[in-house]
Amino acid sequence: MRMILALALWLGISITAIAEEPIIIGLNFPRTGHYKEEGLAQMRGALLAIDEINAKGGLLGRPIKLITRDTASRPEKAARNVDSMIGEGAVMLFGSVSSAVAVAAAERARQNKTIYFSTIGYANDVTTEKGHRYIFRESTSATMSARALGEYLTLNFPNKKYFYITADYSWGHSSEESLRKNTNTQDTNTHPGVLVPFPSAKQSDYSSALKKAEESNAEVIVLALYGHDLVRAMRTADTMGLNRKTQIVAPNLTQTVIEQTGPSLMVGVLGTEHWFWRVPEIEKSGTGLMFTKNFSDRYGLYPASAAASAYTVIYQWADAVSRSKSLDSANVIKALENHEYQLLKDKAQWRGFDHQNVQTVYVVRVNGRETVVRHPSRQDYLEVVHSLSGDKAAISHDEWKELRKAAKQPDTLR
Repeated sequence: MRMILALALWLGISITAIAEEPIIIGLNFPRTGHYKEEGLAQMRGALLAIDEINAKGGLLGRPIKLITRDTASRPEKAARNVDSMIGEGAVMLFGSVSSAVAVAAAERARQNKTIYFSTIGYANDVTTEKGHRYIFRESTSATMSARALGEYLTLNFPNKKYFYITADYSWGHSSEESLRKNTNTQDTNTHPGVLVPFPSAKQSDYSSALKKAEESNAEVIVLALYGHDLVRAMRTADTMGLNRKTQIVAPNLTQTVIEQTGPSLMVGVLGTEHWFWRVPEIEKSGTGLMFTKNFSDRYGLYPASAAASAYTVIYQWADAVSRSKSLDSANVIKALENHEYQLLKDKAQWRGFDHQNVQTVYVVRVNGRETVVRHPSRQDYLEVVHSLSGDKAAISHDEWKELRKAAKQPDTLR
């Protein structure tokens, strides 16, 4: 100790300064381009979590400092950001909205032996074929959403004709495949579909796809689109009147999409969410209710699921650091694997074999205008019509091993 003190004095710094050196974490998020609204929500949730933790004394006696990079929802840019933030000293990275971004960024983090949390990224391959030791996914997977949604649709819309409009990338493909399987609509002659380009779809692509859906006489139109793409498709569907004469389904239906589209255009649309601000009331989560209040007080609006995901990631990472008494990724990973917790809703778990967050999935329907405006926030957009527990929604270990085998990947994370 005397040697350390003497060295510190010789260098002209104090022991206190050493102890208070911040712990740096990096947010890799879309500040521009596709999904920038979800990116902003993540930033707000992250800043709230960090300020709360720092106000209570920080982590391991040190404050947490956030650095950020804009991915613009481009995988190659996200991967370069990882190198940049690790170069600045980041010991944990998180973010993403696009699954392709999550996969690319996490792979670069793996090469640097640094833990990466995918806050939003629903494509199955994030924690199956492309999964590895250094990535954890906080959001649900396409299969988890499809199993919950499939149960509800099968019961309430039996023997209906479907039409699928799908974004041509990993999340779109896995969402369509999973929902077809869970609604018994695999027959593409009876239940046809079209792909739309991603990320460069034009207005004519949506118009053409929706015209084909209308001509098919489908009773259920599935829009396997997300963010800005879903907004544009819904506005087109409204112009054509499809949202008033057919049941529209959006597998991942978020608060930000409803707000961008306009709630009145989305009344009755069905989808899934892993969290929205009504969930803490449903699950009687005191911490969730406090998060919603604090977020609303700070930002003047209620939090979306992307904000809750970022908030959860920081608190869960900090908890694992505290329990392991280490910032080393290997030790934090060990502390996270199979860890059960309860934060903003009911119980959840970071599953050990695939690092998927296993949690309840909610099937939701967009409320009518009267319900939305009745609440003081004017943000009462969603009603829960069905839910499925995480252990029933997530794929099994055997299913995971089969997917890994087909992709010629090892049956343990490396």
